[in-house]
Amino acid sequence: MRTTLRTRTTLRTHRTLQTPRTRRRTRRAALTITALTTAAALGLAGCSDDGGKDPGSGGATKGGTSDLSLPSLKGEKIEVAAVWTGPEQENFTKVLDEFEKRTGADVTFVPAQDPIVNFLGTKIAGGSPPDVAMLPQVGALQQAVEKKWAKPVSREAMLQLDKNYAKVWRQLGAVGSTQYGVYFKAANKSLIWYNAKVFENAGAQEPKTWKDFLATAETISASGVTPVSVGGADGWTLTDWFENIYLSQAGPEKYDLLAQHEIKWTDPSVKQALTTLAELFGKPHLIAGGTDGALQTEFPKSVTQTFTGGDQPKGAMVFEGDFVAVNIAQTKAKIGTDAKVFPFPAAGADAPVVSGGDVAVALKDSKGAQALLTFLASPDAARIWAEQGGFISPNQSLDFGAYPDDVQRDIAKALIAAGDDTTPGGALRFDMSDQAPASFGGTPGKGEWKALQDFLKNPKDVAGTQARLESDAAKAYKS
Repeated sequence: MRTTLRTRTTLRTHRTLQTPRTRRRTRRAALTITALTTAAALGLAGCSDDGGKDPGSGGATKGGTSDLSLPSLKGEKIEVAAVWTGPEQENFTKVLDEFEKRTGADVTFVPAQDPIVNFLGTKIAGGSPPDVAMLPQVGALQQAVEKKWAKPVSREAMLQLDKNYAKVWRQLGAVGSTQYGVYFKAANKSLIWYNAKVFENAGAQEPKTWKDFLATAETISASGVTPVSVGGADGWTLTDWFENIYLSQAGPEKYDLLAQHEIKWTDPSVKQALTTLAELFGKPHLIAGGTDGALQTEFPKSVTQTFTGGDQPKGAMVFEGDFVAVNIAQTKAKIGTDAKVFPFPAAGADAPVVSGGDVAVALKDSKGAQALLTFLASPDAARIWAEQGGFISPNQSLDFGAYPDDVQRDIAKALIAAGDDTTPGGALRFDMSDQAPASFGGTPGKGEWKALQDFLKNPKDVAGTQARLESDAAKAYKS
């Protein structure tokens, strides 16, 4: 995850080299774990103070101690590229601020565009690659390695990874036997957020199954409010809908096979998932703005229109991850009171969780790039963003007390448990589309994004959608 945040911001400390309209997808790595019991919404708490010491001294962030030692980088310029915008960019900037204070480096945030591999390719071809890139897709990491852009992590960064990350998270940042990346940000993408007042007025209850979800939607529709807001203008949200349903129905083993294109998209399991999804997409009266409206609605608007308009919003529910809290914070709705959340309803025997993640990769053999990766692998860096809210870290050394509320702490604990091989049901898996080549799983207007947008437009065409998905996947995996 991932989200599309288009809010323009002026950074306090860092220069911005470009201001493109970018999409931030926090989708990436998938977790197959037991359903997370979410009794209240994620919260966004106030900011923490910067607690850095003199450049090069290492030090600790507020609220904890650390033995992290960073080199003096006074006068060194470091560029960091990411597809984050708006509040997420602001919060990441706080992390970079702390790194500057500790090392004396001059860090520049470079806004990237999706697909980030294409963006980086242009920068590299022009002889000006950023020092570090935050890659939002597993496929992007693999491509960066294949193109010989990515540099292996340093010994210092590896020490932080060994100390702070479970084996599975280290493997997610490796290609073959070589470690290239540090997973800094993760997200639970199996949540349905809802307008509490609308539910109260309609007498609706939080559903636990897909059947109950559809019944709840009809109940809300009968009360005079359109039940579901869909950000169909951003194709990645539609892949998340599909993946939650497919993982629940087909199970993790089949999910893995489809993710690697070891079974075809014409498989009956895909037909079942699309048919299930069509039970919602095929009923325009259940979707805010109908089909056409959904296809013109970008992710941020799909959230804000659910929590504006009092008890008569354009939509009563919106699907996506914990990062939805960032967009809700841009409305007057209070999370936990006006905006609540429940786990994605089980479409099959299980209700697994799909998670996203962003991996930091060095694109230059520089002291500064490796020092930043070392910092990002530490609990010190994770704490800074965690205290802002709307963030989950896979760093198991981060004190759960850094999160602003009990629900977000529970979500973080579930994510950490999912990476523990000794935890029942804790099998960690990549997001399906993020394992795919970017041309299929991560490019606006192409591949899976486009096929599912066409499916939203015509959900009766299950067979045709499968055929297009298979044709596009075959070409992408072959190339």
